[in-house]
Amino acid sequence: MADSVRRQVPRVPEVDPKVSVELDSDWQGEPRHRLVAIGDSLTQGFQSGAIFNTALSYPAIVAYELGYGKHFRYPLYEGFGGLPFNIELLLRDLEARYGRKMDWWEVPLALFRARSLMDRVEDYWERGAGRTVPTTTAVMHNLAVFGWDLRDALSKSADECRTRIDPPEDNLINQVVQNAGERAALRVLPTQPPAAGSLTQLGAAARLGEETDGTGSEHGIETLVVFLGSNNALRAVTKLKVVWSKAGYDDLSHKGAFTVWQPQHFKAELRKVAAEVFGIKARHVIWCTVPHVTIAPFARGVKGKTAPGSRYFEYYTHPWISDNDFDPGRDPHLTGDEARQVDDAIDEYNDAITAEVRKARQAGRDWYLLETCGLLDRLASRRYAEDESARPHWWQPYELPPELVALTPPPDSHFLSCEGAGRTSGGLFSLDGVHPTTVGYGILAQELINVMQLAGVRFYRPDGHTPREGRVLVDFDRLIRHDTLINRPPENLDSTLHVIGWADEAVGLFRRVFSGF
Repeated sequence: MADSVRRQVPRVPEVDPKVSVELDSDWQGEPRHRLVAIGDSLTQGFQSGAIFNTALSYPAIVAYELGYGKHFRYPLYEGFGGLPFNIELLLRDLEARYGRKMDWWEVPLALFRARSLMDRVEDYWERGAGRTVPTTTAVMHNLAVFGWDLRDALSKSADECRTRIDPPEDNLINQVVQNAGERAALRVLPTQPPAAGSLTQLGAAARLGEETDGTGSEHGIETLVVFLGSNNALRAVTKLKVVWSKAGYDDLSHKGAFTVWQPQHFKAELRKVAAEVFGIKARHVIWCTVPHVTIAPFARGVKGKTAPGSRYFEYYTHPWISDNDFDPGRDPHLTGDEARQVDDAIDEYNDAITAEVRKARQAGRDWYLLETCGLLDRLASRRYAEDESARPHWWQPYELPPELVALTPPPDSHFLSCEGAGRTSGGLFSLDGVHPTTVGYGILAQELINVMQLAGVRFYRPDGHTPREGRVLVDFDRLIRHDTLINRPPENLDSTLHVIGWADEAVGLFRRVFSGF
């Protein structure tokens, strides 16, 4: 591994959001913007290969519980199931036409049908109605954009994104929405008036922070959430290839060659992001740590653990490739040692984020840490929950909300699979194997709410006026009703994930899904 300490044990999560630094605060007035979020796909609400369900992103869930849902601004991606490509839409289309299982003579027709759908999606976003960006002078409260890393947050604006959108090419075989991330960003970042087109994510948040007139508060934002850094390592999993960052890591035109940032490069970028966040007029700032991306079920461990008591498998490959079928000479994969190196780097990222929060609190800023890395570790089925010998001393299983415990079976971190009309495993991750389901986002929202209450944030009923007393709990019954992967999963998604594997081999499904990352 390039320039990093080889850890013998995993990093111990920081359980104190205040990182052991107490502050005395006397807040005056009410900030105009109660919640603003800066982040990537996890914050934008990406699911099953597309951004489409933005009303159920974790910031939107928090805003609902805050009594701020009617005022919380977020972009919409309503055409053809979202951007760049919705795997759930494809599976349901194939299920409606061919049932739970395709017969061999139906495969050519299914291939044609899949490519036809992909072609329509591409046409919509590149040449059709999706190409037109809605005009608004208001700055979004959810400023997240899928695929973005620390450098994107520092450098990309609407103006910059426009320059990076290539002329569309209607390739009959390779139907991919070109520059999907930039197209998505144009619905997030300010575009009007023209001068606003130069604002980055951080600049847009700073603009909201300045809107303090008449509020009686020195801060325009009450709570600012910063959840960045996953995409500085995620591509190692989505591409199943480790390429350490080198010179050019901080250049928008060259950084795409790397899949994992060396820790010193991450820290250099983080310092710049933290400096800009420090200048934003936000009463409370909550920083999220980077999850261990190797836990996501898109990279499934095969061939057993590397050694008794190890938390790593010998290899990591696509979830539809079984242990018996896996061939390291043929199939894409990471080795167990590569997975450990990626996690070691992320541990160093998180030490650096923790240090920035501690430094800001020591300087009198009301910053907090949300241990999203530790949260995912506690939900990790195959790494820890199903292997007692691999558990570090601090590990405890995450206690799911009772509404989720009551489901059959309770959701876990396996890849979603079904038998007939019922879910047999999974439920926390959507069909891309990387991003959460709606109830998964609900868990993240609950943890964020816990930190906000610790910070003294007031929560109200949906009417925005009636105070909520005691601990605020996410309405998981509401989320379950909206989560189609929980309440009505595709019936053609069996335990072998045959249809997912077929779609990836036949039409390069996941290359399309992660084209904007």
